[in-house]
Amino acid sequence: MDALNPDPAPAGGLRAPALPPDAPQAMPRQDLWRKPPTVRVPGDILVHLTRFLVIGAAIALTVLAGIEMFEALNVGGMTTLEWLVLALFVALFAWIALAFSSSIAGFVAMLAGRPALIDPRLPLPELRRRTAILMPTYNENPARVAAALQAIDEGLQAAGRGDAFAIFILSDTTDPDVWIAEEQAFLALRARTGGHGRIFYRRRPRNIERKAGNIADWVTRFGGACDHMLVLDADSVMTADTIVRLAAAMEADDRVGLVQTLPILVGGRTLFARMQQFAGRIYGPLIARGIATWHGREGNYWGHNAIIRTRAFAEAAGLPHLRGRKPFGGHILSHDFVEAALIRRAGWSVRMVPALSGSYEEGPPSLTELAVRDRRWCQGNLQHAAVLPARGLHWVSRLHLLMGIGSYITAPMWFGFLCIGILIALQARFIRPEYFPAGATLFPQWPAQDPVRAMWVFAGTMALLVAPKLLAWIAMMADGPTRRASGGGVRMFAGVLVETVLAGLLAPVTMLSQSAAVVSILSGRDGGWQPQQRDDGSYPLRQVAWRYAPHTATGLVLAGIAWAVSPHLLLWMSPVVVGLALAIPLVALAGSRRLGMALAGPGILRTPEESMPPAELRRATELRRDLAGGDAADGVAELAADPALLDAHRGMLPPPRRPGIDPIDVPLAVALARIEEGTDLDRVVGAMSRAEKLAVLGDARALDRLLALRADAKVAVSPPASPASSGDDRLRASPVS
Repeated sequence: MDALNPDPAPAGGLRAPALPPDAPQAMPRQDLWRKPPTVRVPGDILVHLTRFLVIGAAIALTVLAGIEMFEALNVGGMTTLEWLVLALFVALFAWIALAFSSSIAGFVAMLAGRPALIDPRLPLPELRRRTAILMPTYNENPARVAAALQAIDEGLQAAGRGDAFAIFILSDTTDPDVWIAEEQAFLALRARTGGHGRIFYRRRPRNIERKAGNIADWVTRFGGACDHMLVLDADSVMTADTIVRLAAAMEADDRVGLVQTLPILVGGRTLFARMQQFAGRIYGPLIARGIATWHGREGNYWGHNAIIRTRAFAEAAGLPHLRGRKPFGGHILSHDFVEAALIRRAGWSVRMVPALSGSYEEGPPSLTELAVRDRRWCQGNLQHAAVLPARGLHWVSRLHLLMGIGSYITAPMWFGFLCIGILIALQARFIRPEYFPAGATLFPQWPAQDPVRAMWVFAGTMALLVAPKLLAWIAMMADGPTRRASGGGVRMFAGVLVETVLAGLLAPVTMLSQSAAVVSILSGRDGGWQPQQRDDGSYPLRQVAWRYAPHTATGLVLAGIAWAVSPHLLLWMSPVVVGLALAIPLVALAGSRRLGMALAGPGILRTPEESMPPAELRRATELRRDLAGGDAADGVAELAADPALLDAHRGMLPPPRRPGIDPIDVPLAVALARIEEGTDLDRVVGAMSRAEKLAVLGDARALDRLLALRADAKVAVSPPASPASSGDDRLRASPVS
């Protein structure tokens, strides 16, 4: 555990170096097309049986529903449009059926209480190996990050296990002012916790391969000193009890490569955020238990709140570059699914522990923020189509990748299913049928459907969608502490009703947004990488109206077409039409903090973490409130006003550019030209682009030349020396000195 102890000599005014000594760990890029050596992972007969039952039940339900749908459509013969509707229905119903059968497995597992990988009832274990806690951050609020890490560190110290962990803030920040604010927060965090030898900070000058590259950079530089790494997100908080038990589970089984927890959404204040965190808290455990029962050792990775064996990750999860251009080519955006598949391919187990509480994150505060995040995830998941044929992947890993793709492809499929159904209705209402088409035939083709059978198919589909929610409510009713902390069974059921109605109204809006994202990506547009807005879900009504006007127009057009066909068709389509037509007020109300907290008063959508938050969550919230501030201040001004911060900043800078070896930094060259021509610090900084300002802050000599402008300005406006001043005083006041 001594490998991470920093060198005793301070660097750049720091009480201890910002980073420990390098401990390199090789991380080769994997070849997807070369078959790796076969490594057997011990099987579990119960897992195999559960897979057979879950997948077999989904197939049986899909076949039954497909036959019923065929009979409903095949009254007078199948037309081309009806065949298309049937094909889309079967594919979409298979998705619903698998989720339903998996939920049944989760319900049985929750009631049966099957032993888990980690038993939280046992005494807190001792640890023998070192674990790094990694907090990647990208233009995030530094106070939020510092508050979460301080709460985690204090919990580990109180548990007596702090010496087994080191905390790393891994910054990919591209905002120069946020960068300096991060350094201030890091130094203050060390001072408050006394963590000068266990809390570290590193900012990458170049954001190569985004978050995956950020983690890989840490592995190749420092991974050799830590047996495990616990990867967090910028909004993650985990309890010390959970962290210690995860590390102990890795120590207990040397063939486990990754253990994923079930992050619970917390901290929601808007109606949308509280609705999501209620759904995640009530339905999430059932769904997670279900997939854990049949995933077994072939689990998945969600990118954060998971512990990973460093050697397994380094040896197996070096991501390759995909062939072609963006948005499909280049580095892999949704890296987590692929990393889990590669770790499993190398013979390591990938497990999930949904029964282990104490893992938390925050959800997006509004549907708009969810759409921004979904756009990035959609592009990354569609990239997985290029990974699916990789050699050596376990079939369950391929299923994970396929389901990731399906989570977005199903949106345009639903929209297509809806539109084709309307076209069939229009054809039957307004187009003269061709009873005897070209070619020899003895029987006419009647464009008709069986409405009664179609109604039963629709009702069965809705039942499969709603049943997991009711099963989750029943399972939570059996959990006394959770039921009481959620306000009791009646309030919990009221929350289920509210969430179901709101989710049903917002589902068509999400469907259209995701469909647009899929079309945009398939047309070759790269979505980029935007930081998330985590606190406020409100937007000006004009901005909401502009963004969701296409959704409203689509809803009105569909309503008009349905009404033209039949008022009964409009009634059947009302769940979709109402959600789209009212998209603007629905999105605005869902992002309202006032409405969200109004429901919190009577206990609707309440979760146990709201009424009885664990100590780390309470502490993180308290610290965030104490450390809260507005937007990051001007970084150059902060450095100029604080010599200690400036000295520490210099000590945290990477080595300077090597002339003739490293490429010329064009933004730095331009910034230096501005500095040479300028006389006023504020004007020079104001004229710089973000890239130029970043370049100056990242180069010690350029920064000194920039800050010298302020010193020169002070000298220029200083009063003349008095006759009594000595020659030495006048020399010290001279700009030449």
